[in-house]
Amino acid sequence: MFDLTLATLHHIFILGLFAYFFAELVTIRAGMDKASVKRLTGLDRNYGIASGLILIVGFARAIFAAKGWDYYSHNIFFWAKIGTFIAIGLLSIPPTLTYLKWRRQGTIPSEHEVAKVRRYLWMELALFPLLPFFAAAMARGYGYFG
Repeated sequence: MFDLTLATLHHIFILGLFAYFFAELVTIRAGMDKASVKRLTGLDRNYGIASGLILIVGFARAIFAAKGWDYYSHNIFFWAKIGTFIAIGLLSIPPTLTYLKWRRQGTIPSEHEVAKVRRYLWMELALFPLLPFFAAAMARGYGYFG
């Protein structure tokens, strides 16, 4: 039951993460007002929280759940999934810092600033499909090198 609970939470947090990400992508656009900037910072905060919860529950699954750490730590797809998740996280830093700057300064972003942030978001989005691919491969035993 513990394994099922962790798996369910992990999937719920992943769906939440993607929902917050998609809401950010839809919210950030030319002509945003201060209320949109405030909403954007809240969405981004929740995106970060969901990311943290995914890591906590994901590593709890890898260490304590049915397959155990030995299975995951010796799987190339596990490490590819972690690397992709880290890459997405690193790509999310510039938009986060930009949102905070806009909110702190009380400024409305220019079209150029919005376009720059959107490029980062689109790069993140391009990496997202790799996560379920790596997870599915890993769950089926592909990539084990131990």
